[in-house]
Amino acid sequence: MQQYGTQRPVPPSGSPQGRPQGNPQGHPPHPHAHPRSAAHPGWNTPHPVPPPPPPSHPAPPAAPPAGPPPASAPTPAPPPRAPDATGHLRLPPGAPVQISGTADPAAGPVTVEAAHTAAVAVLLIGPAGAGKTTVARYWADTRRVPTAHISLDDVREWVRSGFADPQSGWNEHSEAQYRLARRTCGFAARNFLANGISCILDDAVFPDRPVVGLGGWKRHVGPGLIPVVLLPGLEVVLERNAERTGNRRLSDEEVARIHGRMAGWYGSGLPIIDNSRQDVATTARLLDEAVARALTSPPSW
Repeated sequence: MQQYGTQRPVPPSGSPQGRPQGNPQGHPPHPHAHPRSAAHPGWNTPHPVPPPPPPSHPAPPAAPPAGPPPASAPTPAPPPRAPDATGHLRLPPGAPVQISGTADPAAGPVTVEAAHTAAVAVLLIGPAGAGKTTVARYWADTRRVPTAHISLDDVREWVRSGFADPQSGWNEHSEAQYRLARRTCGFAARNFLANGISCILDDAVFPDRPVVGLGGWKRHVGPGLIPVVLLPGLEVVLERNAERTGNRRLSDEEVARIHGRMAGWYGSGLPIIDNSRQDVATTARLLDEAVARALTSPPSW
């Protein structure tokens, strides 16, 4: 770095810092040109010479050998879309994921052991107090393959301020929040399935009410969804409801009304489990049996 007030040495006239070296006009060198000095080796260091540019007209490639033209190769299929760094797989909007694990009818019935390890999506239906959330959580905890539990009531209560509680009356606001929660659960289930994780969802789906019916779940999760009804007796439901707190606890009249409407699932063709006298582990085993039957002979719904 040059410091002000210090006289900088003048380079020799024949150096790269003086006038240009060489003899571009063909004249002889100046007779009084300074000789190269060893005290300043950098002054006489030649500049690197860039490589010559490539020829402006490269040689044409060799002609292919004579003969019949080769057959056109098929266009390769595009590679599958890979998940991003977080493991999230972007799904096309509105396209349900096909759930694997549906049995081939020619292969015979699916065993409970096979159903316990199959990649499935199960919808556990039942009235308030049926034990849906408890059974679904236990079933997801004890499977030998990755399994997620998605509770619609939990997702509905993600809305804190402005929560439309159905206990205060079913209106357009509670219906809109229910539809939003169901759509959110359906997207979560599809995303889990696309990443190789089974799931079980629970909701109080009514057989005679399209707004909270099976059609929305089938649309959001996919046609491979396996619905199973958990329907204990009314006395058991009333007893379990009495142990609840907060907005999860309903009046006895409301529980009885919901339970009576759930009886419409009898004769629907869906598997029904009466867990009035069954503990959670036994109910989960019965759920495995229902899933195995559904994989062998999917119910029409």
